[in-house]
Amino acid sequence: MSPRPPRRSRWWNPSLRRVVQVALLGVYLWLFFYVAFPPAHVFDAEYLSRAEWLPVESLLWLDPLASVSAALAGRVLMAALAGAAATAALCVLLPRAFCSYVCPLGTLIDAFDWLLGRHARKLHLARPRRWEPLRYGVLAAVMVAAAFGVLLSGFVSPIPVLTRGLLFTAGRAQGGLARGFSSVAPVGWAVGVSVALFAGIFLAGLLGRRAWCRFVCPAGGLLSLFWPLRMLERQVDSSCVGCGRCVEACAFGAIGEDYSTRGGACTTCLSCQRVCPAGSIHLGVRSSAARPQAPEAPRPGRRAFLAATFGGAAVGAATRWGLSAEPPRPAPLRPPGSEPEERFLDLCVRCGLCMQVCPGPVLHPAGLEAGFEALWTPVVVPTRAGCHQDCNFCTQVCPTRAIRPLSLAEKRVARIGTAVVDRATCLPHTGQRDCRLCYEECLAAGYHAIEMRPIRLALGDIPEGTFSEMELQEMSRIEAPFVRRGACVGCGLCEFRCHSQLVRNEKLLARSAVIVVPEAQAPPPMLRQRRRRRGRDGPGADADG
Repeated sequence: MSPRPPRRSRWWNPSLRRVVQVALLGVYLWLFFYVAFPPAHVFDAEYLSRAEWLPVESLLWLDPLASVSAALAGRVLMAALAGAAATAALCVLLPRAFCSYVCPLGTLIDAFDWLLGRHARKLHLARPRRWEPLRYGVLAAVMVAAAFGVLLSGFVSPIPVLTRGLLFTAGRAQGGLARGFSSVAPVGWAVGVSVALFAGIFLAGLLGRRAWCRFVCPAGGLLSLFWPLRMLERQVDSSCVGCGRCVEACAFGAIGEDYSTRGGACTTCLSCQRVCPAGSIHLGVRSSAARPQAPEAPRPGRRAFLAATFGGAAVGAATRWGLSAEPPRPAPLRPPGSEPEERFLDLCVRCGLCMQVCPGPVLHPAGLEAGFEALWTPVVVPTRAGCHQDCNFCTQVCPTRAIRPLSLAEKRVARIGTAVVDRATCLPHTGQRDCRLCYEECLAAGYHAIEMRPIRLALGDIPEGTFSEMELQEMSRIEAPFVRRGACVGCGLCEFRCHSQLVRNEKLLARSAVIVVPEAQAPPPMLRQRRRRRGRDGPGADADG
């Protein structure tokens, strides 16, 4: 006698999960690859105005751990918390639905498991449930570190990890094809480490389905805490024949030995309902009359929890205070509109979205030169490009407002740093030849922060009578660039032009003759009367107010 066909919930179809997953993944990829990367032919005023209203960072707002930890580390209420609240509300209605329906990283892991993971069953962990408490330990470490003001969620929270992983892989390929691979910075060790961690998330699938989500992901651990508040739940009625197909179908190990639900592990994906031959599984309203639930997924023991808490506190304290005895590192150049450095590090989740939208690109990931806390955060690198005067994309997409949203008018006056002319290198200042590259670039950008002034050159010993007095005066004067400090915003267009033309192409200089430095490192303006007494421009005049 053939088994009875499965009984489906009248109002819920398990196939809906795949539809929602694919749709949201498509929206995420569209936002990342098309909206977040403006095609060259639409980079105009109309596109810039429209781009301010595009919700590029919307899916990042839905990552609950990134939002909550950033708000805790920065001691601030932010719009991203509304996204976290929406995710929490969804998970009260459908337990851990974010993991099985919304998270684009989870969707890609499902695809990897289907393509490769299922063929490596010999590598699967023999006792996977013993590793489940690990995610709670990671969660405790992240939250305790955030309480110390150190944001670690960018290393492990799913959507920032996915965004940064795509930026360093497919995003680099996209940028190279669109702008030329000469504009793509070489792969440094910081990028390599991030790509390796990103690949490791998928390769973990060789140890079991959804292994990273099940054992490591702290966002899943956070959402598991909402299990006692659930409104709907997976239910099994008395028609269950004990075939065990549901256990095999569940990627999260959320089904107990009696085929009931293990609280906190179930993501309401209902893959079990799809394979149940007796139609015994359905999604129902939480009720005390329903079949009792299996014991909840194990939480970390007291020792493990204390170890994770102490670890997070140690990392936070060492990063924020313990390394202060080291020699001070040079402050990095941050995007326009960035919060002050310490607060910026409290809020930045290292998602890399600002780097993806940068059309230069002038924004690149930081290594350890500014400290561990700054790893993978965006820094301005003027030798790669200048900050375009008509672009404010990076200020519009930051999910935690580490970079404040600025209008185009506000962005044009937002200070990144200050340009400084290196007189020991600059061609006019050393008397080698005329050069107006930085002046012309600044003038074309509309900043008028560089001006050309005549200076006197030492002519050395010239036999008397060789040249006339007028000829000597003409030979001893040349126009050289000087920076008007009050007008300079540190966009780096001058440095990029000097570096690309004189260093990279003509190879006349070993380094750029004009560089952008943080405001604190810019030399102070000199008194005009001191320059008059000397009869020429004195040291530091390239930062005149």
